[in-house]
Amino acid sequence: MQALLGFLMIFTFMGLIMTKRMPAVVALIVVPIIFGLIAGFGPTMGSMMLDGIEKIAATGVMLMFAILFFGLMIDSGLFDPVVKALLQAVKGDPVKILVGTVLLAAFVSLDGDGSTAYMITCAAMLPLYKRLQLDRLMMVCLVMLTSGIMNILPWGGPTARVAAALQVEVADVFVPMIPAMAAGIVALVGLAWLFGSAERKRLGLVVLRQPLDDRAPPPAVGTGLNDMTLTNEGEITVSTEPAARRPKLMWFNAFLTFSLIVLLMIGLLPLPVLFMCAFAMAAIVNYPKLEEFRARAAAHAPNVLAVVSLIFAAGVFTGIVSGTGMVEAMSLWMVGIVPESMGPYLVPITAALSLPLNFLISNDAFFFGVVPVLAETASHYGISKEAIASASLVAQPVHLLSPLVASTYLLVSMAGVELGDHQRFTLKWALATSLVLFLAAAACGVFNVR
Repeated sequence: MQALLGFLMIFTFMGLIMTKRMPAVVALIVVPIIFGLIAGFGPTMGSMMLDGIEKIAATGVMLMFAILFFGLMIDSGLFDPVVKALLQAVKGDPVKILVGTVLLAAFVSLDGDGSTAYMITCAAMLPLYKRLQLDRLMMVCLVMLTSGIMNILPWGGPTARVAAALQVEVADVFVPMIPAMAAGIVALVGLAWLFGSAERKRLGLVVLRQPLDDRAPPPAVGTGLNDMTLTNEGEITVSTEPAARRPKLMWFNAFLTFSLIVLLMIGLLPLPVLFMCAFAMAAIVNYPKLEEFRARAAAHAPNVLAVVSLIFAAGVFTGIVSGTGMVEAMSLWMVGIVPESMGPYLVPITAALSLPLNFLISNDAFFFGVVPVLAETASHYGISKEAIASASLVAQPVHLLSPLVASTYLLVSMAGVELGDHQRFTLKWALATSLVLFLAAAACGVFNVR
């Protein structure tokens, strides 16, 4: 009964947001409450919701100050040289822009934090998409799938979780997956090329053969590069308010941002604390006058409200789905449908089960609740724990599409697209990416597929 209600709740939620019958922030609150009442947990749901909110509070704080920090960096003009260089490199070619999106997302995802990767990639690439009027769903799709592959890095979370759950060495799980990750990135570069070719044809763009002069007038309409944001001096800028630019503080802001990323990677302090401190330093140095600071904070307040409200609403959702036992019931049901005769094939079965389970439940619930059961069963058929661990990781591109993943709300909010539209557009490509990971890992002998 619990499993059935859990699946009905997930499908109801997905149906409401994908058909745009209810905003995601409202559905995240209303849907689990209704199903919690149906399950008979009315008197205890308050504590469940608080538990869920408490667990996700640090993420909400981190995202709030991260949005504000990178917002100040964009306003100050820190990313203007990056955008200018990209414009000169891509020469107005959608193919190069989309391929560059994958490569940039892969690079900035090396710190293992999806939220940071989303913010940096969107800050650098979104102005190009807007300027050429490219489909932003393609950008969101490529960025998220790239982050899903890079999430397999040991410091990304899932690999460390599954290694701890199965009590195996992280290196024994991650190192064999490196060729599969490389194959996945190559596949995404190919997908970016297909997307770019389609956009080039749709827009009828003429690919520029000469580097852009950022002080020259905007190119003709035929190039698709006629939506340029300029300063009073005629320079390219991605700042929401050209007057807020701080070109004289470029090196300080670059050093502050670089230091923040390094500290994020080494984990010196918790992420919320790092972003709070970085934001405070950026505000003091760039906008010391109270009126200037208030103007910058107000400019980014809509973004902060949209993301943080979704995060805390997701806390209500996860608190109820976990507190009522629906998560455990759904996972046990999924494992229980595998007949004993399929035991020798538990590696591909684990990979297949990871697709819906990584979407329906959290990484913690999957890796600590489901994977140990699968690994224990597989051991009776001579299948190693490492093989099961690797198979359980291939669904990370699909996992990031889940409404339970907080960083996904940040990505769609920054790009200005609807979550339901993103899920409809990206799902087939996420499944294909997971398949590439599995086949590449199998071809490299990471696990035996009988």
